[in-house]
Amino acid sequence: MPQHFVAPPQWEWYIVWYFFLGGISGGAYVLGTLLGLVGDRRDAPLARLAFLISLPALLICPVLLTLDLGHPLRFWHMMLDARTMTPNFKYWSPMSVGVWVLVVFSAFSFVSFVAALAGRLLQSIVTIVGSLFGLALAGYTGVLLSVSNQPVWSDTWTLGGLFLASGLSVSAATIGLLASLTQHEDGVEAKLGRADRYFIVLELILLALFFVSLGAIASRFLEPRWLGLWILVALGTLVPLALRGSPRRVSALIGAGLVLVGGLALRIVVIFAAQV
Repeated sequence: MPQHFVAPPQWEWYIVWYFFLGGISGGAYVLGTLLGLVGDRRDAPLARLAFLISLPALLICPVLLTLDLGHPLRFWHMMLDARTMTPNFKYWSPMSVGVWVLVVFSAFSFVSFVAALAGRLLQSIVTIVGSLFGLALAGYTGVLLSVSNQPVWSDTWTLGGLFLASGLSVSAATIGLLASLTQHEDGVEAKLGRADRYFIVLELILLALFFVSLGAIASRFLEPRWLGLWILVALGTLVPLALRGSPRRVSALIGAGLVLVGGLALRIVVIFAAQV
């Protein structure tokens, strides 16, 4: 078992929401790209909706990160060297890599958002490259925990994949929820629903591996004070799977809402239970 020498970061709600919205932003961009690549013309409105979701969710992330620093005016130090005013990229630092992923992805998210507002989609090569950064953003949050040298987080290899699968699931639920409030063809929403179910299954597999990989330490997450959150996680994964075949509107509203609540609850319990 690895040795831990540093104090817990004592992350609070700013980071929880950053992890949650970062997953939605990156995941929505990836899904928009996939809908544009493998879908037909009927999928184009849903693809544009995905890009319209990605940027607003992303714009909140730097604000949350800045507030979490404690000295918000020093945020630019993470991007520029204060002495030379050159880019401050540290490839060996997960935090530095994450900040630059956020910066680069912001550019792709912005141009795709503008194109979606204009009623069109960008060339596939642009959105494919942007999706690589979107995947990195959605999964990076879990990787950051795993390499933090903190007890529990660094004792499992599953957090990057778990947060990525959850991010894709909550982003699909967000797109589906907003799509259900507009006029979209049933077949288009059905594709999104099938994709979400695959993401949920993958999330459940990784969640099981998360507990197996932690061994006896996993008992920390099962203390009575966290059971309510795990119930929300269970409702946000198992109920949407059980709703398969329900009427479209009911399935979209109930299932998507539970996925969002469960995805947020997962991040809350993983972050807070490991720090106590």
